Amino acid sequence: MFTRHLMVGGVQIPTGVDCEPLLLHILHLETSGDGQSCEQLVEAPHIFPANAAVSTVLTALALPEGVIFTHSAWSAGEASWTPISQEDMQRTFREHGLKDGSSVLVQDSYSGDNSVLPQGGNWIPGMREVDWLEVKNLCQLESGEKRVKIVAAANTVVFDIRIKAIKELKLMTELVENSCLRPIDRHGKLLHPVPDSSTLKEAEVKLGSSLGLCLGKAPTSSQLFLFFALGSDIQPGTEMEVIVEETLSVRDCLKIMLEKSGLPGDGWHLRKMDWCYEAGEPLCEEDVTLKELMICSGDTLLLIEGKLPPPGFLKVPIWWHQPQGPSGCWESRDQPHSSPAEGGSWRAAATQGVPGHVPAEVPLLFLGDLDISEDARLLDLKSQARALPPASELAVPGPALLRAWTLENKRPGRLLRANRQQLKEYKLGRRAAICLEPLQKEEHLGPQEVLLRTQMRIPGQRLYAPAVDLVWDTARGSTAGALRQRVADCYALPVEKIEIAKYFPEKFEWLPISSWNQQVTRKKKKKKQDNLQGAPYYLKDGDTIGIKNLLVDDNEDFSTIRDDIGKENLKQQALGKRLSREALRAQSGDMLSSSGTPARPRGPEAALSIHVGSFR
Repeated sequence: MFTRHLMVGGVQIPTGVDCEPLLLHILHLETSGDGQSCEQLVEAPHIFPANAAVSTVLTALALPEGVIFTHSAWSAGEASWTPISQEDMQRTFREHGLKDGSSVLVQDSYSGDNSVLPQGGNWIPGMREVDWLEVKNLCQLESGEKRVKIVAAANTVVFDIRIKAIKELKLMTELVENSCLRPIDRHGKLLHPVPDSSTLKEAEVKLGSSLGLCLGKAPTSSQLFLFFALGSDIQPGTEMEVIVEETLSVRDCLKIMLEKSGLPGDGWHLRKMDWCYEAGEPLCEEDVTLKELMICSGDTLLLIEGKLPPPGFLKVPIWWHQPQGPSGCWESRDQPHSSPAEGGSWRAAATQGVPGHVPAEVPLLFLGDLDISEDARLLDLKSQARALPPASELAVPGPALLRAWTLENKRPGRLLRANRQQLKEYKLGRRAAICLEPLQKEEHLGPQEVLLRTQMRIPGQRLYAPAVDLVWDTARGSTAGALRQRVADCYALPVEKIEIAKYFPEKFEWLPISSWNQQVTRKKKKKKQDNLQGAPYYLKDGDTIGIKNLLVDDNEDFSTIRDDIGKENLKQQALGKRLSREALRAQSGDMLSSSGTPARPRGPEAALSIHVGSFR
């Protein structure tokens, strides 16, 4: 073995096996950054040359002197640590047998009785799991101490931490039988109590986190600690708490929560809050136990007004959707639309509605909730919706002149076509909402017909005429050329004198649809026809198609002024989210640096080799 030197910028850099870099985990007892007297063991990765003296560890930690311990062996489940004498401090890491990933423990020479090692130099199992827990006094009792820090490990029992916290906070011994520990999240919210009999690892309590010492007993192994709130708009800190048996039925749990919140009547039901903090599916099976529904401690249930329909029935919110401008020209399915080829009456049509209707928000009016059987037909739903009180003021036409959509993101989503089909066959789900749209003529759409909203662009202006419904039969062709021909026939324009584009309202963007993007394979020289119902257009019912008459408008731009405003708003929202993430990241970094928590160590870099076989 010998050391080679590499010249870099006129400086000799030693290379070779003797001075290869070693990643060592340095453990050091430091005083916490909040000014209190308690200390915590922190771990940080450092890289040293293998031929460097062990004393360089003190230099890396900026310590003038100290005692260094090496991790020598494991015996009977305990880690044995051996101190390095002053004479051996100048020996290299390699000579001490340290390898990549080894651990080194450093103790200040002035630590005195605060040694982190017990007698005999043996460390408790799971040495790296040792840390501190902060316990706050939330019992609202007179006490000189408000918070304490207690040393703990992952296998420490919660009961021992609670008893020690009561002693160090100098609280009354009566709290031993009437108190519990509750984790505190980063927003300051109290989570559900942790059982006394579990360890920190079993209770999923992270070391270094904060716990609140609160009045009241923790739930037993057969009980559930639940949060509940009124309505779906939950304000932080307004949740109520209750402890119930896990064998309790949903109906009995609802009664308990209504009594505790002081709500009269039985016109309520429970919903479980989903992962995005919104009201999820209702708990419809009221005779089923909470355990069978997999309700866990810490879950939040929402008290929602409105009694659940009986089994086999749906509660469907009904909305009214009144498009601006002409409601539809179904004659376009059988004969061309009366729009001119070179401008003219489209100007009169534009004055019948609000120009630029495409970017406007979809107008919706809530009619009410409808309790209806899953076996009922779509036609029955339309008939019953006409009986809702607001519908009488709107002069809702007969059920055959109503078009039904599912409501998705406050916009018409899936078109429900067959009037005689049962609702259960549509698989609407418990949270489905329906919006109804009036028609001027009955429609009978086939399974391969797509309903599109077409709008002619006004020449010389960044505006569109009101929407006109167009039925496109994809059985005759689902390509861009087929759609262009259908639009040209509808508007009585030459197919080579129009341009069309699909509108994406969420992005405020228009994607031109060209008939010249057909792909040609090399082998068979056959044209691969494009399908507009696939990527990137994904044409479906209700999509908006913008049309430009090239005879009077040669501008390539499809966008409107409102599109510019919408894109700018999206850009500002994205910028705001990015700044918020950066501020939160900086705040978390400051908290970590002040608490002495080390950054997560990166693993050693390794070479990557890719072998490609020969297939000749």
